[in-house]
Amino acid sequence: MSVYNDIVKGLNEAIDYEKGELTDVKVDRIQIAQLPHYEGEKVKMIRMRQKMTQQIFSGVLGVSQKTVEAWEAGRNIPNGPAQRMLELMDKDDSILEKYAILTRQ
Repeated sequence: MSVYNDIVKGLNEAIDYEKGELTDVKVDRIQIAQLPHYEGEKVKMIRMRQKMTQQIFSGVLGVSQKTVEAWEAGRNIPNGPAQRMLELMDKDDSILEKYAILTRQ
């Protein structure tokens, strides 16, 4: 079967599925957790619990030290990816070591 025919077949199956005409199909439904909201004191609490300076913390998150200072002072708030990383660090104190993001000696 040609690539064109495969694509047309897939599109027709998608249309049939949407119309409710396809039965016995596997469907995976995904739900993404809402992006958390960390700011000021909460950011600092996570950093302190990890026993990190602002410089090390900024390196772990891939942002500048000035950015971490601004977050902790409440002048700015972390954006999407930083919020998600803060959430992971908040939920699991060992995540950085577990994935070799940080090695403590």
